[in-house]
Amino acid sequence: MVEWTGHVVLATSRLLLRTFRVDDLPTYAALNADPDVTRFLGGPIPAAESDAIAAWANERFAQEGIGLLAVERRADGAFLGMCGVAHEEWYPDDVQLGWRLAREHWGHGYATEAGRAWLTYALSHHPRVLAVTDVENARSRAVAERLGMALLAEEDLLIEGDVVPCATYVAVARRT
Repeated sequence: MVEWTGHVVLATSRLLLRTFRVDDLPTYAALNADPDVTRFLGGPIPAAESDAIAAWANERFAQEGIGLLAVERRADGAFLGMCGVAHEEWYPDDVQLGWRLAREHWGHGYATEAGRAWLTYALSHHPRVLAVTDVENARSRAVAERLGMALLAEEDLLIEGDVVPCATYVAVARRT
């Protein structure tokens, strides 16, 4: 059974990174229905599919302590989107950092701030973290670069049955 507690996993100066709550679902569905947001993610999806992604994220967190979780602005409690790390089929031995914010929250540094918190957390538990984005997604590529991730490869990956030209970035844990 999926728990919708809104459990805070990480916090930054402006953000709470937490599991999804039921009241996030309509806003998350609107974000996932926006053609601009989903341009490089296969296009808009229906609310039921969006809800299933949030449920999957909460289940992953319950099972693994990681997931692509909710991003909330501390100042007013606004749901901004999601960010986190998860295992993906194209690099199953690694975790991948990902983010997806509502268009009205682009350009404020939220993706970089949330991504930095998750990257630091993930590198304390995993030897390396990847970020995979569409080659043409300049905004996401810029976030990965601001996080200090290095371009590992430009490659074609099979994602949900489609061959997608991707830019794969990597960050490696520093061991002392």
